[in-house]
Amino acid sequence: MSQFRSSPLVVPALAVAGFALYALSRLPSRNLKGEVVLITGGSRGLGLAMAEWFARAGAKLVLAARNTAELDDARNLLVERGATSSLDDVLLVPTDLTVDDQIQTLISTAVAHFGQIDVLVNNAALIDVGPFEDQTIGAFERAMELNFFASLKTIQAALPHMLERFRSRGETSAIVNISSIGGKFGVPHLLPYVAAKFAITGLSEGLHAELRHKGVRVTTVCPGLMRTGSAGQAQFSGDAEAEYKWFALSATTPGVATTAEHAAKRIVSAVRRGAAEITITPQAWIGARANGIAPGVTAWVSSLANQYLLPQPTGNATLRSGKDVRTDITGRTRKLEEEHNQTHTVAPQTS
Repeated sequence: MSQFRSSPLVVPALAVAGFALYALSRLPSRNLKGEVVLITGGSRGLGLAMAEWFARAGAKLVLAARNTAELDDARNLLVERGATSSLDDVLLVPTDLTVDDQIQTLISTAVAHFGQIDVLVNNAALIDVGPFEDQTIGAFERAMELNFFASLKTIQAALPHMLERFRSRGETSAIVNISSIGGKFGVPHLLPYVAAKFAITGLSEGLHAELRHKGVRVTTVCPGLMRTGSAGQAQFSGDAEAEYKWFALSATTPGVATTAEHAAKRIVSAVRRGAAEITITPQAWIGARANGIAPGVTAWVSSLANQYLLPQPTGNATLRSGKDVRTDITGRTRKLEEEHNQTHTVAPQTS
Protein backbone atom coordinates (compact mmCIF):
# COMPACT_ATOMS: atom_id res chain seq x y z
CA MET A 1 0.00 0.00 0.00
CA SER A 2 2.86 2.36 0.80
CA GLN A 3 4.18 1.84 -2.72
CA PHE A 4 0.86 2.96 -4.23
CA ARG A 5 0.73 6.01 -1.93
CA SER A 6 4.29 6.96 -2.95
CA SER A 7 3.43 6.61 -6.65
CA PRO A 8 0.30 8.69 -7.29
CA LEU A 9 0.46 8.07 -11.05
CA VAL A 10 0.12 4.29 -10.76
CA VAL A 11 -3.68 4.21 -10.41
CA PRO A 12 -4.37 6.67 -13.26
CA ALA A 13 -1.90 4.79 -15.46
CA LEU A 14 -3.64 1.48 -14.73
CA ALA A 15 -6.99 3.09 -15.46
CA VAL A 16 -5.79 4.43 -18.81
CA ALA A 17 -4.30 1.04 -19.72
CA GLY A 18 -7.51 -0.72 -18.77
CA PHE A 19 -9.60 1.69 -20.84
CA ALA A 20 -7.29 1.24 -23.81
CA LEU A 21 -7.59 -2.54 -23.61
CA TYR A 22 -11.36 -2.27 -23.36
CA ALA A 23 -11.51 0.09 -26.35
CA LEU A 24 -9.37 -2.26 -28.42
CA SER A 25 -11.58 -5.20 -27.54
CA ARG A 26 -14.61 -3.26 -28.81
CA LEU A 27 -13.15 -2.50 -32.24
CA PRO A 28 -15.10 -4.15 -35.07
CA SER A 29 -13.44 -7.13 -36.71
CA ARG A 30 -12.34 -6.57 -40.31
CA ASN A 31 -14.57 -8.36 -42.80
CA LEU A 32 -12.27 -9.78 -45.47
CA LYS A 33 -15.02 -10.96 -47.79
CA GLY A 34 -14.57 -9.26 -51.15
CA GLU A 35 -11.41 -7.46 -50.07
CA VAL A 36 -8.28 -7.52 -52.22
CA VAL A 37 -5.18 -8.98 -50.58
CA LEU A 38 -1.78 -8.57 -52.27
CA ILE A 39 0.87 -11.03 -51.09
CA THR A 40 4.51 -10.80 -52.17
CA GLY A 41 6.26 -14.15 -52.19
CA GLY A 42 2.76 -15.56 -52.50
CA SER A 43 3.53 -18.59 -54.64
CA ARG A 44 4.99 -20.92 -52.01
CA GLY A 45 5.65 -21.55 -48.33
CA LEU A 46 4.02 -19.20 -45.84
CA GLY A 47 2.92 -16.92 -48.68
CA LEU A 48 0.88 -19.70 -50.27
CA ALA A 49 -0.56 -20.73 -46.89
CA MET A 50 -1.65 -17.14 -46.23
CA ALA A 51 -3.17 -16.95 -49.70
CA GLU A 52 -5.23 -20.05 -48.95
CA TRP A 53 -6.60 -18.73 -45.67
CA PHE A 54 -7.30 -15.23 -46.96
CA ALA A 55 -9.17 -16.85 -49.88
CA ARG A 56 -11.15 -19.04 -47.47
CA ALA A 57 -12.18 -15.81 -45.72
CA GLY A 58 -13.63 -14.58 -49.02
CA ALA A 59 -10.79 -12.33 -50.16
CA LYS A 60 -9.60 -11.83 -53.73
CA LEU A 61 -5.88 -12.36 -54.22
CA VAL A 62 -2.97 -10.74 -56.00
CA LEU A 63 0.04 -13.05 -55.84
CA ALA A 64 3.51 -11.78 -56.73
CA ALA A 65 6.65 -13.88 -57.20
CA ARG A 66 9.50 -14.17 -59.71
CA ASN A 67 8.71 -17.64 -61.07
CA THR A 68 5.73 -17.68 -63.47
CA ALA A 69 5.35 -21.47 -63.42
CA GLU A 70 5.39 -21.45 -59.63
CA LEU A 71 2.64 -18.81 -59.60
CA ASP A 72 0.51 -20.89 -61.97
CA ASP A 73 0.92 -23.94 -59.75
CA ALA A 74 0.02 -21.88 -56.66
CA ARG A 75 -3.25 -20.73 -58.21
CA ASN A 76 -4.10 -24.28 -59.30
CA LEU A 77 -3.41 -25.55 -55.76
CA LEU A 78 -5.75 -22.92 -54.31
CA VAL A 79 -8.54 -24.10 -56.60
CA GLU A 80 -7.83 -27.80 -55.99
CA ARG A 81 -7.95 -27.25 -52.22
CA GLY A 82 -11.27 -25.45 -52.46
CA ALA A 83 -9.90 -22.18 -51.09
CA THR A 84 -11.37 -20.33 -54.07
CA SER A 85 -13.84 -21.44 -56.72
CA SER A 86 -12.82 -18.98 -59.40
CA LEU A 87 -9.51 -18.42 -61.18
CA ASP A 88 -10.72 -14.85 -61.78
CA ASP A 89 -10.36 -14.12 -58.07
CA VAL A 90 -6.60 -14.83 -58.15
CA LEU A 91 -4.45 -12.40 -60.12
CA LEU A 92 -0.88 -13.51 -60.80
CA VAL A 93 1.76 -10.82 -61.34
CA PRO A 94 5.29 -12.09 -62.03
CA THR A 95 7.50 -9.61 -60.20
CA ASP A 96 11.14 -9.18 -59.27
CA LEU A 97 10.87 -7.02 -56.16
CA THR A 98 14.49 -5.92 -56.47
CA VAL A 99 13.53 -3.94 -59.60
CA ASP A 100 11.80 -0.65 -58.78
CA ASP A 101 9.77 -0.45 -62.00
CA GLN A 102 8.37 -3.93 -61.42
CA ILE A 103 7.15 -2.92 -57.95
CA GLN A 104 5.29 0.04 -59.46
CA THR A 105 3.84 -2.25 -62.13
CA LEU A 106 2.69 -4.73 -59.47
CA ILE A 107 0.71 -2.09 -57.60
CA SER A 108 -0.75 -0.42 -60.69
CA THR A 109 -1.73 -3.80 -62.18
CA ALA A 110 -3.50 -4.85 -58.97
CA VAL A 111 -5.43 -1.57 -58.76
CA ALA A 112 -6.31 -1.60 -62.46
CA HIS A 113 -7.59 -5.19 -62.26
CA PHE A 114 -9.50 -5.16 -58.96
CA GLY A 115 -9.93 -1.42 -58.38
CA GLN A 116 -8.30 -1.44 -54.94
CA ILE A 117 -5.80 -2.98 -52.54
CA ASP A 118 -7.23 -3.55 -49.07
CA VAL A 119 -4.43 -5.60 -47.52
CA LEU A 120 -0.75 -5.59 -48.50
CA VAL A 121 1.29 -8.50 -47.14
CA ASN A 122 5.08 -8.09 -47.45
CA ASN A 123 6.29 -11.66 -47.25
CA ALA A 124 9.01 -12.16 -49.90
CA ALA A 125 12.39 -12.97 -48.35
CA LEU A 126 15.59 -14.93 -48.76
CA ILE A 127 17.78 -16.69 -46.20
CA ASP A 128 21.56 -17.09 -46.29
CA VAL A 129 22.83 -19.52 -43.64
CA GLY A 130 26.39 -19.67 -42.37
CA PRO A 131 28.78 -18.20 -39.79
CA PHE A 132 29.57 -14.49 -40.02
CA GLU A 133 33.17 -15.22 -40.99
CA ASP A 134 31.92 -17.08 -44.06
CA GLN A 135 29.43 -14.38 -45.11
CA THR A 136 30.27 -11.66 -47.61
CA ILE A 137 29.08 -8.06 -47.72
CA GLY A 138 27.10 -9.18 -50.77
CA ALA A 139 25.07 -11.55 -48.58
CA PHE A 140 24.04 -8.65 -46.35
CA GLU A 141 23.28 -6.44 -49.36
CA ARG A 142 21.06 -9.14 -50.91
CA ALA A 143 19.19 -9.65 -47.65
CA MET A 144 18.62 -5.93 -47.17
CA GLU A 145 17.56 -5.52 -50.81
CA LEU A 146 14.81 -8.15 -50.72
CA ASN A 147 13.95 -8.58 -47.04
CA PHE A 148 13.88 -4.85 -46.25
CA PHE A 149 14.05 -2.45 -49.19
CA ALA A 150 11.63 -4.41 -51.37
CA SER A 151 9.04 -4.22 -48.58
CA LEU A 152 9.76 -0.53 -48.00
CA LYS A 153 9.39 0.30 -51.70
CA THR A 154 6.21 -1.79 -52.04
CA ILE A 155 4.70 0.09 -49.10
CA GLN A 156 5.69 3.41 -50.64
CA ALA A 157 4.07 2.40 -53.93
CA ALA A 158 0.80 1.21 -52.36
CA LEU A 159 0.40 3.77 -49.58
CA PRO A 160 -0.85 6.74 -51.65
CA HIS A 161 -3.71 4.57 -52.92
CA MET A 162 -4.56 3.48 -49.38
CA LEU A 163 -4.44 6.99 -47.94
CA GLU A 164 -6.61 8.40 -50.73
CA ARG A 165 -9.26 5.75 -50.17
CA PHE A 166 -9.46 6.72 -46.50
CA ARG A 167 -9.53 10.46 -47.21
CA SER A 168 -12.14 10.25 -49.94
CA ARG A 169 -14.31 7.32 -48.84
CA GLY A 170 -13.35 6.50 -45.27
CA GLU A 171 -12.22 3.00 -46.28
CA THR A 172 -9.46 1.51 -44.15
CA SER A 173 -6.54 -0.64 -45.31
CA ALA A 174 -3.99 -2.93 -43.72
CA ILE A 175 -0.29 -3.58 -44.19
CA VAL A 176 1.24 -6.80 -42.87
CA ASN A 177 5.01 -7.06 -42.62
CA ILE A 178 6.34 -10.59 -42.13
CA SER A 179 9.40 -10.19 -39.93
CA SER A 180 10.80 -13.00 -37.78
CA ILE A 181 11.86 -13.90 -34.29
CA GLY A 182 15.21 -13.10 -35.89
CA GLY A 183 13.98 -9.51 -35.97
CA LYS A 184 13.76 -9.53 -32.17
CA PHE A 185 17.15 -10.96 -31.17
CA GLY A 186 20.29 -12.05 -32.94
CA VAL A 187 20.29 -15.67 -34.16
CA PRO A 188 23.80 -16.98 -34.95
CA HIS A 189 24.54 -18.19 -38.50
CA LEU A 190 21.62 -16.13 -39.86
CA LEU A 191 23.08 -12.64 -39.55
CA PRO A 192 22.25 -11.22 -43.02
CA TYR A 193 18.65 -12.36 -42.51
CA VAL A 194 18.62 -11.11 -38.91
CA ALA A 195 19.96 -7.67 -39.83
CA ALA A 196 17.27 -7.19 -42.49
CA LYS A 197 14.50 -8.48 -40.22
CA PHE A 198 15.54 -6.12 -37.42
CA ALA A 199 15.20 -3.32 -39.97
CA ILE A 200 11.72 -4.37 -41.13
CA THR A 201 10.56 -4.78 -37.52
CA GLY A 202 11.59 -1.22 -36.68
CA LEU A 203 10.03 0.17 -39.84
CA SER A 204 6.80 -1.74 -39.27
CA GLU A 205 6.43 -0.64 -35.65
CA GLY A 206 7.05 2.99 -36.60
CA LEU A 207 4.57 2.81 -39.47
CA HIS A 208 1.89 1.47 -37.12
CA ALA A 209 2.31 4.57 -34.96
CA GLU A 210 2.30 6.99 -37.90
CA LEU A 211 -0.49 5.51 -40.03
CA ARG A 212 -3.05 4.23 -37.53
CA HIS A 213 -5.02 7.49 -37.40
CA LYS A 214 -4.88 7.73 -41.22
CA GLY A 215 -6.90 4.57 -41.72
CA VAL A 216 -4.02 2.15 -42.29
CA ARG A 217 -3.39 -0.58 -39.72
CA VAL A 218 0.14 -2.00 -39.79
CA THR A 219 0.74 -5.43 -38.30
CA THR A 220 4.21 -6.79 -37.55
CA VAL A 221 4.42 -10.59 -37.66
CA CYS A 222 7.33 -12.33 -35.89
CA PRO A 223 7.12 -16.06 -36.57
CA GLY A 224 9.42 -18.65 -35.12
CA LEU A 225 10.42 -21.74 -37.07
CA MET A 226 7.82 -23.03 -39.54
CA ARG A 227 7.48 -26.26 -41.48
CA THR A 228 7.21 -24.76 -44.97
CA GLY A 229 9.70 -26.97 -46.84
CA SER A 230 11.88 -23.91 -47.44
CA ALA A 231 15.29 -25.37 -46.55
CA GLY A 232 15.92 -26.35 -50.15
CA GLN A 233 15.44 -22.73 -51.24
CA ALA A 234 17.88 -21.29 -48.66
CA GLN A 235 21.55 -20.66 -49.48
CA PHE A 236 24.44 -21.95 -47.39
CA SER A 237 28.07 -20.93 -46.93
CA GLY A 238 30.95 -22.32 -44.87
CA ASP A 239 30.46 -26.03 -44.18
CA ALA A 240 27.34 -26.02 -46.38
CA GLU A 241 26.36 -29.63 -45.75
CA ALA A 242 26.54 -29.23 -41.97
CA GLU A 243 24.73 -25.88 -42.09
CA TYR A 244 21.96 -27.41 -44.16
CA LYS A 245 21.54 -30.31 -41.73
CA TRP A 246 20.94 -28.17 -38.62
CA PHE A 247 18.75 -25.70 -40.49
CA ALA A 248 16.62 -28.33 -42.21
CA LEU A 249 16.24 -30.37 -39.03
CA SER A 250 15.11 -27.31 -37.06
CA ALA A 251 12.65 -26.31 -39.76
CA THR A 252 11.01 -29.73 -40.14
CA THR A 253 10.71 -31.03 -36.59
CA PRO A 254 7.20 -30.96 -35.07
CA GLY A 255 7.21 -29.27 -31.67
CA VAL A 256 10.15 -27.12 -32.73
CA ALA A 257 8.63 -25.67 -35.88
CA THR A 258 4.92 -24.93 -36.32
CA THR A 259 2.93 -25.57 -39.47
CA ALA A 260 2.57 -22.89 -42.13
CA GLU A 261 -1.19 -23.35 -41.91
CA HIS A 262 -1.23 -22.50 -38.19
CA ALA A 263 0.90 -19.41 -38.82
CA ALA A 264 -1.31 -18.33 -41.73
CA LYS A 265 -4.50 -18.63 -39.68
CA ARG A 266 -2.92 -16.58 -36.89
CA ILE A 267 -1.94 -13.88 -39.37
CA VAL A 268 -5.40 -13.69 -40.94
CA SER A 269 -6.89 -13.40 -37.44
CA ALA A 270 -4.45 -10.59 -36.61
CA VAL A 271 -5.48 -8.69 -39.74
CA ARG A 272 -9.15 -9.04 -38.78
CA ARG A 273 -8.38 -7.58 -35.34
CA GLY A 274 -5.99 -4.90 -36.58
CA ALA A 275 -3.33 -6.19 -34.18
CA ALA A 276 -0.12 -4.20 -33.95
CA GLU A 277 2.09 -7.27 -33.57
CA ILE A 278 1.91 -11.02 -33.19
CA THR A 279 4.58 -13.57 -32.34
CA ILE A 280 3.97 -17.09 -33.60
CA THR A 281 5.05 -20.24 -31.69
CA PRO A 282 5.56 -20.42 -27.91
CA GLN A 283 9.34 -20.65 -28.35
CA ALA A 284 9.41 -17.39 -30.30
CA TRP A 285 7.16 -15.66 -27.76
CA ILE A 286 9.34 -16.80 -24.85
CA GLY A 287 12.55 -15.90 -26.70
CA ALA A 288 11.37 -12.39 -27.54
CA ARG A 289 10.21 -11.71 -23.97
CA ALA A 290 13.33 -13.22 -22.43
CA ASN A 291 15.53 -11.07 -24.63
CA GLY A 292 13.58 -7.98 -23.64
CA ILE A 293 13.93 -8.72 -19.94
CA ALA A 294 17.41 -10.24 -19.85
CA PRO A 295 19.28 -9.65 -23.12
CA GLY A 296 22.58 -10.70 -21.55
CA VAL A 297 21.18 -14.13 -20.73
CA THR A 298 19.79 -14.76 -24.22
CA ALA A 299 23.06 -13.59 -25.75
CA TRP A 300 24.97 -16.02 -23.52
CA VAL A 301 22.66 -18.93 -24.45
CA SER A 302 23.04 -18.05 -28.14
CA SER A 303 26.82 -17.98 -27.77
CA LEU A 304 26.80 -21.44 -26.20
CA ALA A 305 24.67 -22.78 -29.05
CA ASN A 306 27.03 -21.20 -31.55
CA GLN A 307 30.11 -22.64 -29.82
CA TYR A 308 28.94 -26.17 -29.16
CA LEU A 309 26.07 -26.95 -31.56
CA LEU A 310 26.64 -25.06 -34.79
CA PRO A 311 29.33 -25.72 -37.42
CA GLN A 312 32.57 -23.77 -37.21
CA PRO A 313 33.74 -21.31 -39.90
CA THR A 314 35.73 -22.76 -42.79
CA GLY A 315 36.75 -19.65 -44.70
CA ASN A 316 34.53 -20.67 -47.63
CA ALA A 317 32.07 -17.92 -48.55
CA THR A 318 30.74 -19.67 -51.66
CA LEU A 319 26.94 -19.90 -51.56
CA ARG A 320 25.21 -23.17 -52.40
CA SER A 321 21.47 -23.75 -52.51
CA GLY A 322 19.88 -26.25 -50.17
CA LYS A 323 18.75 -28.39 -53.09
CA ASP A 324 22.35 -28.62 -54.30
CA VAL A 325 23.82 -29.27 -50.86
CA ARG A 326 21.65 -32.11 -49.55
CA THR A 327 22.77 -35.60 -50.38
CA ASP A 328 19.37 -37.18 -49.86
CA ILE A 329 15.82 -36.12 -49.12
CA THR A 330 13.50 -37.65 -46.55
CA GLY A 331 9.89 -38.49 -47.23
CA ARG A 332 8.82 -35.83 -44.73
CA THR A 333 10.86 -33.17 -46.50
CA ARG A 334 9.53 -34.16 -49.92
CA LYS A 335 5.95 -34.04 -48.64
CA LEU A 336 6.48 -30.57 -47.15
CA GLU A 337 7.94 -29.28 -50.39
CA GLU A 338 5.04 -30.66 -52.44
CA GLU A 339 2.40 -29.30 -50.05
CA HIS A 340 3.95 -25.83 -50.06
CA ASN A 341 4.88 -25.62 -53.74
CA GLN A 342 8.61 -25.67 -53.02
CA THR A 343 9.55 -28.09 -55.80
CA HIS A 344 10.49 -25.42 -58.35
CA THR A 345 14.08 -24.25 -58.49
CA VAL A 346 14.25 -20.46 -58.29
CA ALA A 347 17.40 -18.65 -59.38
CA PRO A 348 19.17 -17.22 -56.33
CA GLN A 349 19.26 -13.47 -55.74
CA THR A 350 22.63 -11.97 -56.61
CA SER A 351 24.00 -8.54 -55.94
